Amino acid sequence: MNMKLTLSIAAAISIATFAACNSGSNKNAAHTDTSVDVKSPTYDTSFKVEAESFADLQLLRYQAPGFDDLPLQQKQLAYYLYQAALAGRDIIYDQKSKYGIMLRKTLENIYGTYTGDKNSDDWKNFEVYCGRFWFSNGNHHHYGNEKFFPECNTAAFLKFAESSDTTKFPKNEGESLSAFLTRTVPIIYDPKVEPKLVDLSPNIDNVVASSVNFYEGVTQKEVENFYSKFDSKGDQPMWGLNSKVVKENGQVTERPWKVGGMYSAAIEKIVGWLEKATTVTENDAQKKALELLIQYYQTGDLKTFDQYNIAWVKDTTSRIDVVNGFIEVYLDPIAKKASYESVVSMKDVEATKRIQAISSQAQWFEDNSPLMPQHKKKNVKGIIGKAITVIGQGGDASPASSIGINLPNSEWIRKEYGSKSVSLSNIIYSYNVASSKGGFWQEFGLNDTVINRQKLYGNLAADLLTDMHECIGHASGQINPGVGTPDQTLKNYASCLEEGRADLVGLYYVMDQKLIDIGVMPSLEVGKAEYDNYMLNGLMTQLTRIKPGDQIEEAHMRDRQTIARWAYEHGKAENVVEFVKKNGKTYVKINDYNKLRSLFGQLLREIQRIKSEGDYNAGKNLVETYGVKVDPALHKEVLERYTKLGIKPYRGFIQPELVPVMDGEKITDVKIEYPTSFYKQMMDFGKKYSFLPIKN
Repeated sequence: MNMKLTLSIAAAISIATFAACNSGSNKNAAHTDTSVDVKSPTYDTSFKVEAESFADLQLLRYQAPGFDDLPLQQKQLAYYLYQAALAGRDIIYDQKSKYGIMLRKTLENIYGTYTGDKNSDDWKNFEVYCGRFWFSNGNHHHYGNEKFFPECNTAAFLKFAESSDTTKFPKNEGESLSAFLTRTVPIIYDPKVEPKLVDLSPNIDNVVASSVNFYEGVTQKEVENFYSKFDSKGDQPMWGLNSKVVKENGQVTERPWKVGGMYSAAIEKIVGWLEKATTVTENDAQKKALELLIQYYQTGDLKTFDQYNIAWVKDTTSRIDVVNGFIEVYLDPIAKKASYESVVSMKDVEATKRIQAISSQAQWFEDNSPLMPQHKKKNVKGIIGKAITVIGQGGDASPASSIGINLPNSEWIRKEYGSKSVSLSNIIYSYNVASSKGGFWQEFGLNDTVINRQKLYGNLAADLLTDMHECIGHASGQINPGVGTPDQTLKNYASCLEEGRADLVGLYYVMDQKLIDIGVMPSLEVGKAEYDNYMLNGLMTQLTRIKPGDQIEEAHMRDRQTIARWAYEHGKAENVVEFVKKNGKTYVKINDYNKLRSLFGQLLREIQRIKSEGDYNAGKNLVETYGVKVDPALHKEVLERYTKLGIKPYRGFIQPELVPVMDGEKITDVKIEYPTSFYKQMMDFGKKYSFLPIKN
């Protein structure tokens, strides 16, 4: 299972960059596209990146430089794929909660038709709740998974509803407004109703405890027994990826997500746009991949999905690309069901040179890693590394965006056919522009050496960790013969351990002379910058993302604290890393970067062993010991210092909008526009891309 890499708030401080690849560094890179004369993207520095902010969220905007220069056929292709991405928008709301679409339509109706006073504190609090709901695709925090609530009370909410267009609420047939509100208010306000989207607590039934809408009326044991009957050896699919598991007439069964099945109305729209896309593909390989994706949506056959992934990996030359489908399993407490997402992009040819220089050396990295010999791949295949300019995102990929993607997730396809590893260059650019204004390192950096190193190398260090995490990390290592896939063996710890494994590959090599030799970084000072950032984030500053008293639940946060805390504890005897106090404030100090690298290598070896051998107990003990618990005093200090900076801990994006220029029925051009209001876009999307019923 591979995952997306999300951005640490402290990952980048300035917009200073380093010319990552010299003229000779990429001569052996695989799949270099030398046939296309494409300009490097030029960003408009006057473009305003920041948009609305509310609660703990900052909305940003991103540019898609180079889109206007695409030939018409590629613009049409991007437009059709963009429409397909948004056509599945309803799906993610329903996947997150069986009440998700009903709640969204309720909020949209009040926000759009309320006729009362919109200057009151209650209304402003209601607006914030709407923004949070849209940002999280539901009423559970997009990162922490806990349910959140409006800061206006139920009386105010009822007043808003009663002063709105009462004919447009998603009521049941014949239902009165009073009855509708009576059953709706607890879903919004009662902390006992769907309290946790994904509950990964140990020694409980994680399926029953999680409110995500992948299972209904079944226990975790029943689900595991159901899938234990499927053959998962060799080239078998990731069973259960595209279905909801329910109990019908006392029997556990699946409801597949496909045309004619669950979510059919939205999937039919997706298929319609994909069919249009096949008429303007760039080449036969791209057309074949899209046709297989259509066939998969029509049949729900996961073997067809595997064939699509193989065809998609083989398409190495297309400028326009798309991820569309049920992809990542973060939202499933037992890592089987995938959430809907889509990313439409075009290749950033210049930025691709760095990532290709890394991917071309994949076998060297595997051969020289600290893994046990039996866990190393003897023949690392087909890692296609590239940087992309995102054109549009949908489903679980938006509004919060990753900065790197490595797909497909199927272990056997990755082993036999390879994978695509991409860095989202324009998303990273917007994050960096926003981060350069925050003053983070002036507050949390130990001294001028650390702060200045971040100014010089922070962005490059973060980029390299992303590249190594996605390109090399997720593609490295192998599972022992006869051992099941991580969702079977490591269960609710699979996602965290896989993210940690990929992080550790990046951390181990970002302090290696090899990256200097291949021309992607100027000195080991870049590696030191990443170590400073990673340890500070893992030990301290990521705690700004959780509430006082909470433990860490989210997989990426768990992986970062597991790594940082394990290294800190295991390096104590030699004082490799320490907490120091200065003027009453806590700082993280690294005393020996080389010894820290050695510790990262040791932990990488152990986590790979856990994955290769399917050692659930060791994985559980590692994460529960180092990755979950929070020091309340340190947490309180971080929150207080962070609050004074005025920086929002979470960021996401308003999507660009593609607008076709029509001559009758013919598209003569496609324009890209950059909206400035998240709220307006959410309301517009609610009107344009609402295809599913309230109950699915």
